[in-house]
Amino acid sequence: MLSSTYPLTRLAMTSATPQLTRAAVKPTTPLKPILKQSSSLLGTRRTYDDAGLDDDIMDGQESPRKRQKVEFDLNNTEIHEIGTRSVDEIKQEIRKALDRHDQGDDEDYDLLKETLSGKQSSYDEDDEDEDDDPSLSAKRRQELKVYFVSLASFSPRLGRSCDGLVKSVLQCQWLGRDEQFAKIYVQFLAALVSAQGARLTQVLSSVIEKFTDSRPSDWAVPNYPNVGREVVQERLHVALQYLVRLFPAAKPVLENLIATKYPFHDESKRMHLAYVDNLLRLRTYCTDLQTEVMDLIISRLVKIDVEMQMDLDDMDDRLAAMVAMALKSSRENTNQEEDDDESDAESVDSDESENDEYTRVKTAKENIEKMDSILDTLFELYTPSFVDPESDGALEAFEDLLSEFSNFILPTIKSRHTQFLIFHFGQKSERLMDAFCGTCINIAFESQRPLILQQAASAYLASFVARGAHVPGHIVVKIFEVLGFHLDQMRALYETSCRGPDVRRYAPFYALMQALMYIFCFRWQDLIKSLPDEVDKDDISSYLDQEIEWEPEIKDIMRRNIFSKLNPLKVCSPVIVEQFAKLAHRFRFMYVYPVIEKNKRLRLSQFSAGAYTTGGALRDLSFDMNDESWQQLGSFFPFDPYQLPVSKRWVEEDYLQWRHIPGLNQDERVDDSDEEEQDDDENRVVDEDTATDDEAIEDE
Repeated sequence: MLSSTYPLTRLAMTSATPQLTRAAVKPTTPLKPILKQSSSLLGTRRTYDDAGLDDDIMDGQESPRKRQKVEFDLNNTEIHEIGTRSVDEIKQEIRKALDRHDQGDDEDYDLLKETLSGKQSSYDEDDEDEDDDPSLSAKRRQELKVYFVSLASFSPRLGRSCDGLVKSVLQCQWLGRDEQFAKIYVQFLAALVSAQGARLTQVLSSVIEKFTDSRPSDWAVPNYPNVGREVVQERLHVALQYLVRLFPAAKPVLENLIATKYPFHDESKRMHLAYVDNLLRLRTYCTDLQTEVMDLIISRLVKIDVEMQMDLDDMDDRLAAMVAMALKSSRENTNQEEDDDESDAESVDSDESENDEYTRVKTAKENIEKMDSILDTLFELYTPSFVDPESDGALEAFEDLLSEFSNFILPTIKSRHTQFLIFHFGQKSERLMDAFCGTCINIAFESQRPLILQQAASAYLASFVARGAHVPGHIVVKIFEVLGFHLDQMRALYETSCRGPDVRRYAPFYALMQALMYIFCFRWQDLIKSLPDEVDKDDISSYLDQEIEWEPEIKDIMRRNIFSKLNPLKVCSPVIVEQFAKLAHRFRFMYVYPVIEKNKRLRLSQFSAGAYTTGGALRDLSFDMNDESWQQLGSFFPFDPYQLPVSKRWVEEDYLQWRHIPGLNQDERVDDSDEEEQDDDENRVVDEDTATDDEAIEDE
């Protein structure tokens, strides 16, 4: 017998959902002021100490491509030998330009802006002196370093009146130059922010904007050797880490910037992957933003997921096949040049998108590839945390995933693949299974939760238990009993006022009933207590028409609710009802065909209110008053077959496929002969093996 409390002892169903309403972790100590007491930030050794960075960090200590240490010292008078002019001469030039700019004369000021932008046009046009001194051009390129060293001493003057000059400085392409220049440039940025605190957002924004750079052409500088992507990324993050450690106020600014600078959903796969890669690197040293970074990535990924699924739902079979062909072609050409701007579109856009169909196919294909690549990255990111799935570290990492699930994935009904992160890692141990099932149960049965979340939580729980290949049988039984316990409670509450089936009024009951039928269809073997000797466990067809003993209460739970006044077989998804009816009949579990036949003569409209409300939020919102399908639940189960071609490798062993039972449909009832033509179609909807093929992209 079920007690008044939850019968599942290890699912922590009385505990609160882990981090469902977590707040962002904030530092407990007050933020330090941006402006430092030292008037010269660059020319002191204390600068490195304050930032927590030594020479090795500024020179890129971790990269295997590490260059020779920069020997340039801002206190060393050898600075005078770099370029063709001395520091004093350039300081005089800068002072003159700023003074005249204050007086309204911008000729020298504009020339200074062009010089500091690093375009070098004035140098490249002057070839006469180069004939006398071939090294002159190189010296003038090196001279730009002296400009930035000199400009640092004028940082207090670079206020609002010098916005144009600061903008030119921030547009300078510093990542593609030599390592010494990169170091000087980063130190200048620190000096600028130290003297002009209001420039912090502007400076950080210029760094974050480069998170999408991934090709050599994005950072290349003429007449400079090519710089590899790993070196560029290292320089970028050394700079950001340096600024964050110097200025604690940078962290809340960064939190806003990484969200506003995130690529739009229609940006290329290349930009999305580069940005995500840089965000994941950011969280390794900016630990206060780890939660915010993952929230951002998951939330944007869900948006792409939804858009992708909606696009595919709107396509006919021909367009869906075109998307599959485009994906296959793209995978076969993965070694093509990354620097080709049109490489992402070549496989689809060969005819220059002459009509809207090609645009739709191209968009769907690119969204699938974005989803696939980013999810593959996230699977790889989280995997080390679950090497020991019983450890506290694994539980902590999983609780973070649960928070992402509760805050971003669960409320989004159309999400199709993002949730497989929780599906994969949630099966690593029973402890993690308990955590996920407990979370879903808490959400599903907390009365203050929105109805749509309650229904979605029931669907996620049922789909996880039904489809999880590593979910053991005793967990299946316990979950079935827990859901049955709550189903009985709902029935007792609703039957007192029930006139007949009404999805608008009793949606939670029907969602839960459908969840139990779904679990039965996939995990019926785990609900069996004992078998007669005639049954061969290795031959599932031998279970048919046998006297099977089921786990206690399983039959009673289903019988009490199926034959109740609420009449769930009329409201639940016809596909799931029909499959349940077949299995229940052939396993001699129960015979429900008389109810199904009676329901064919029953009109749902006679029991429901005239107006449609949000009670059936999981159903299709478009309906015809002469078609009762809008008054029935849709077959929403979020762990349907995983279709992304690359990242599916992570979940292939976790997924329980639908198993066809030979002989199940051979004993059809005579009075159902008019439905025989529909059986194949219904079986195809339930039998989802084909959806896991490499080229299958349309949802079932």
